[in-house]
Order: sequence, then structure tokens, then C-alpha cells
Amino acid sequence: MSTPTTLSAQDLRRVIATYGDLLRSHREVINRLNVYPVPDGDTGTNMALTIESVATALEALDDTAPMGEVAKTIARGSLMGARGNSGVILSQLLRGLVAGFPSDGEVSAAELAVGLVHADDLARQAVLRPVEGTILSVARGGAEGARDHQTTLLELVRAARDASKVALAKTPDQLAVLKRAGVVDSGGTGLVLFFDALCFVVGDDALPVAPNAEGIEVHVHEEPNGVSAAAELRYEVMYLLDADDAKMHAFREVWAGLGDSIVIVGDEGIYNCHIHTNEIGAAIEASFDAGRPREIRITDLTEQVVEERWVREATLLGDDVEDPPPTTAVVAVVVGEGIGRIFHSLGVRQLVLGGQSMNPSTKELVEAVELTGSSQVVILPNNKNIQPVAEQVVELVSQSVAVVSTTSIVEGFAALLAYDPDATLEANAAAMKASACNVVAGEITQAVRDTTTDAGEVKEGDWIGLGAAGVLSIAGSIAAASNQLLERLVRPEHELLTIIEGDGSSPANTRRVTEFLAEEYPQISVEVHYGGQPLYPYYFGLE
Repeated sequence: MSTPTTLSAQDLRRVIATYGDLLRSHREVINRLNVYPVPDGDTGTNMALTIESVATALEALDDTAPMGEVAKTIARGSLMGARGNSGVILSQLLRGLVAGFPSDGEVSAAELAVGLVHADDLARQAVLRPVEGTILSVARGGAEGARDHQTTLLELVRAARDASKVALAKTPDQLAVLKRAGVVDSGGTGLVLFFDALCFVVGDDALPVAPNAEGIEVHVHEEPNGVSAAAELRYEVMYLLDADDAKMHAFREVWAGLGDSIVIVGDEGIYNCHIHTNEIGAAIEASFDAGRPREIRITDLTEQVVEERWVREATLLGDDVEDPPPTTAVVAVVVGEGIGRIFHSLGVRQLVLGGQSMNPSTKELVEAVELTGSSQVVILPNNKNIQPVAEQVVELVSQSVAVVSTTSIVEGFAALLAYDPDATLEANAAAMKASACNVVAGEITQAVRDTTTDAGEVKEGDWIGLGAAGVLSIAGSIAAASNQLLERLVRPEHELLTIIEGDGSSPANTRRVTEFLAEEYPQISVEVHYGGQPLYPYYFGLE
């Protein structure tokens, strides 16, 4: 094909579509590289979701939409759909890139070079404390490569791509946490794919193929409490802010004293705001002086970091299965090495790592189903958030698949008690569902923020007991919260309590629970298993 000398509106739309495809295929690789500012394993996901928002907005346009309309849609779509620190910066890069594009006609090499330089400048303005060795360094590398090589459009995009790769390779020398981990920057890795997409559309260059994420070694230094030092700021707060532009400087000044990883992008009355902080209330209240916040999202970074660390490091049995496949196999989602061993001992053929804040992808579940070697497979999601992903697998594999809707680990245990590897899929699905329904599940965790519940006022740091109806107990200690929870869950017909110990459990706390049960409910037998799950000292299952 002939090499274009300018970039048309259709070309620009192809770049975004191609970039979206690349981010989806490289998502797990980018997630695995994510060690800065906190190793929470979500950079690839956030960048992919941000571009997905742009692609969805572009799909609503007519095929003949002019450059100005396409550029405006890219800017608006990325602003409204930006996710996480990396997604917000990516949004600002895209907005800066297209800001000077003509309203009609096509973009010349010189105009594209100006756009990339402007994108670099705008992104750095959006970040309150720019750090080298990040996506910002890669953006600058690409911009400088484009600025210095703009004789032709093809020369420009290839120079920008090559310079961005050089900048990415240098990131470990600029940021100590990357050097310790033995990786390049994750956000920068995602941005290089944008330049790959440009080269594909302009020059028909080959697209990169994502390497195996599991083959990437990441040496993340953990503090004694299991959380990276970068996670001292516990919460990620994001929201869209409808604001008076004149008041945004004061808003930035207030946020500067509340946290770090601050990125604020937008203009003309709408801003996408991101911060890592320990002061959730203050971070939200600061917006009231500037305007009205909406679509507020709060993420506990500690929870993400701990679970991501476990998923990185876990080595569970059952990955290499050599015995003949059964008539019906089971795939289960688990978090905790001990839980994985128990599930494997109960007949689970393939284990998929994941949990409340680290949901596995559809691809991971598809691969696990295919690896069972069986023509009939039951999936146990063991979490309500994972069930929708599991349901998608049914249409994506050649095997017959049934999802038994287990919403907790103890329901998964109960389901496996009815599992018969020699029975049909239909028989197993019915029996396992019935068995799971016979369990009343509960769990203990620690509150990460103040809130109001039907059980009473919860303060940050309280231990809370959760059941199907929500928060059922609130106490200052793990044992007290556990015993109060069991008081609300136990019924006269119950005969057996399964206790699964996780991080934060102790022999003393377990003894306090079992002694309470012996005194108050002597008819109940107790089984205690080590699960090793993060964040939840105890899972309970009553039968």
C-alpha cells in the first residue's frame, strides 16, 4: 500500500482502535510490571478501560465525521472514562495530542509533531509532582523523537516509537523502585503501544505480540507488614468534578497537602481528579469549594497491594495435571495457598488465582477450563464479583460448562462435597448447587473507613463480621467480632462449623471462638483449616 503523507480522521480512529486492541492483549503484562507508585497490578487494566471509553464514544460517530469531531470525541471520551493514575495521565496525553488538530481536513507531519510535544507538556502540567522514570518520561521521549524527525509522516511516527522505546529502557535508571524490581515502567510500556499503533496505521509496521506475563519476574520489596513503602497512602480517590475553572488553582493547592500521585485533568468546567491519600473525607470535601463532584470512586490500595502480592507469589498445586481427565472437571477461583491445597484435595482440577479486588480475567478462566482436558467442566467463582466473568466462559470454549454460583470460599467447599468426577455435568451442577445452598457463610475483616450500617456505626479499624445480609457484627477485636457474628448466624438446625484461618488469625483467637461455641452451642462440631487468605482472618461456614 502507499504510505500516507497526512493523517486522516479515519486513520486517527484506526489508531485508537488498534491501540485498544494492543492494550487488551498486553493488559496482564502491563499489570505485572506495575510496581510504582504502588504495586497494585492495575495499570494495564486502567489504561485499557480508558481507551475503551474513547473507542465506545468514537463508535457513535458517523463514518464520515470530520477531524474536529473525531478529535473532540477523543478528548471528551478519555476525560470522562479515565481510570486510575495511569488512565488519567493517558487522558491528558490524548487531549493534548488532538487539541491543535484542524477542524476539517487532515493532520500533517508537522501538526502531529506539535501535537505530541503539546501532549507531553500538558501531561506534566496535570501531575502535581512529576516523577522521571514513569509514563511522563516515555511521552517526552516520543515527543522529542517526533520533533526531530518530521520530514515525512512515516519518518516521524517511527522516530517517535523508537525514541519512546529508548526512554522506556532508561526508566529503571531513573526510578530506584523499578531497578530493584528488575522491570521497566508499566505506564510507559502501555504508552509505547500507542506509538506502535501509529506505525501500524501509517506504515503497516508489524504489531508487537504480548509476551507471557507469567514469565516476567518482578522482585517487589515488601515491608514487614506486607505492604510496599509506596502504599503508605492507603486510598485512591477519584471523581469527576463540575467546577468553576477559576477555582481550580485553589483546589490543587488544597489537594497538594492531602496526598500524592495527584493528577487533575480537564478544562471548561469538567475535570477528572485523582489522588492517593489517607484523608478520604478531606479529599472529597475539597471539591465543594470548587464545584460539584460526581462518580466518586474510592479504592483501598492496601487491599489491592496485598492481594496482588499473593497472586504474584502463590504457587498452588494442580497446575500440572497428569492423571486422566474425569468425566466432569472442576475449575475454582481461590485466594490463599492453604485454600488452594484444600480445594485441590477435594478434586479441583484447575485453580485460578483471584479474589475480591483481584478478579481473574475471562481469558484466565477460559485457559483453566481448556487445561482440564475434560469435555464437561464446572466453574466455582467463589465470589459474586467473579460470577459474571465466569458466565462468559460458557460461550467461549468447546467444552460444556456450568457455573455453580458460589459467592464465598465456604460455599465452594460445600459444593465440592457433592462433586462426583464420574457423574455428568448436569448431575454435578445440580448436586453442587444444592450442597452450596445448605451453607450459611460469614467472614471477618477490618473496616477501612467510617460508615453507617444496619448493625450500627462502624469506625475505621473496627473488626466487622459479614454475612449475606451485610455487616452483622462490629467489635474492637477479631474474636469479639467473630463471636458476635456467629451469634447472629447459628440456627438450631446447624450441626457443623468450618473455620478457615487467614492472615491475622491466631491460635489464641481461634481458641476464643471454639470455647465460645462449646459453651453456647455444644451441639455444633467444629473443623478448623488453614487457608492463608489475605485480608480476612476468618471464613466461617455453617451446615
